[in-house]
Amino acid sequence: MQVMSADTGRDDRVVAGRYALSDVLGRGGMGTVWLATDQVLERKVALKEVTFSIDLTEEERTILRERTMREARAAARLDHPHVTTVYDVVEEAGKPWLVMEHVAAHSLQEVLEEHGPLPPAAVARIGLDVLDALDAAHEAGIVHRDVKPGNVLVAADGHACLTDFGIATTTGDSSLTTQGALIGSPSYMAPERANGEEPRPPVDIWSLGATLYAAVEGRPPFNRGEAMATLMAVVSEHPAPMLRAGPLEPVLHGMLTKDPARRSTARSVRPQLEAVLAGRAADPAAPSPPAEAPPAEAPPPLSAPGRLPGDSVERIDSDDLRKLASASRALLGSVARDAREVLAERRRDRKAQDPRRRTAPPARTVAPPARRRRFKRRWVVIPVLTTVMVIAVLLAGAALALAAVFGLL
Repeated sequence: MQVMSADTGRDDRVVAGRYALSDVLGRGGMGTVWLATDQVLERKVALKEVTFSIDLTEEERTILRERTMREARAAARLDHPHVTTVYDVVEEAGKPWLVMEHVAAHSLQEVLEEHGPLPPAAVARIGLDVLDALDAAHEAGIVHRDVKPGNVLVAADGHACLTDFGIATTTGDSSLTTQGALIGSPSYMAPERANGEEPRPPVDIWSLGATLYAAVEGRPPFNRGEAMATLMAVVSEHPAPMLRAGPLEPVLHGMLTKDPARRSTARSVRPQLEAVLAGRAADPAAPSPPAEAPPAEAPPPLSAPGRLPGDSVERIDSDDLRKLASASRALLGSVARDAREVLAERRRDRKAQDPRRRTAPPARTVAPPARRRRFKRRWVVIPVLTTVMVIAVLLAGAALALAAVFGLL
């Protein structure tokens, strides 16, 4: 978040001997964004003061400072119209400060809280712009890891850009701390991150899907009000049923597929979003909800303008993550068994309904028993015939003998 209605807080400090702070543009779990003036180039900039206001150990704060400095410099290499540029990263009073482009826009979080859910076409426009930004980042080897409404800026013409690259590439790292804690926004966090896997580009596709879901439905897809309950829903449940998404629904289902190998890619999502933007239905071949999770709870009423939950940054301890992994494995194992039973039942139904199977059973299921029956008959009939013939010969011999005795021959 970089441009919002300014806070009443003001500051007369000059950071790094160059950036004069003025108004507060926004606050979050990982710091404060200031409107500042670059006194050297005489231009407005957004300055993010990384303060780590969530509960972190001193060791974790040290690691965050080091990674923020390194990775923000890497993010500064990005040059894309839908990415807010990171100009510089400096250190002042032991804290990193990110110097970013000042954009005349409001965060999507603010837009939704002020106006409520957006129409599918407007959401598709935002999605296409953010998708372009993510493509550029992924090509540069950068995974954003914290795509959410608070980090998407929406201009007056409906176009969007993605911000907070410098800090997101650090704070979203699942191996962030030596204790293995996870830091991020659970409502928009991909399930593989909750399972401790290395963040890769598919995590950004998931987070973008959750962000677009929130934009069109007015609520996050998995928010349960508490971090661990939300993460459990992320790894084990379908998103809440969609009531407003319309043509966006198949697109969002594909982006929110839990298995990253089956999840939609940027390449497959783009033409679907373009179709929605043009007023056409998305590709009907888009994935429907897979049989990989139980049905979601009934959704709450659609949000009117007001607070959009789920955007806060949370710290999840390693003990909680282990419990989550254990519970999700047990639950998903049960779900997998149920899914196998459902698929087996469907196969049986298809076989019963297939007329070819009713009128022409496959020869391979009949021929072997027939051969076995012929084999058995042969070994029964031959001995019986032999026995009958022997008895007949004996009877004939006996008759001849009797005839000779009585002088009949």
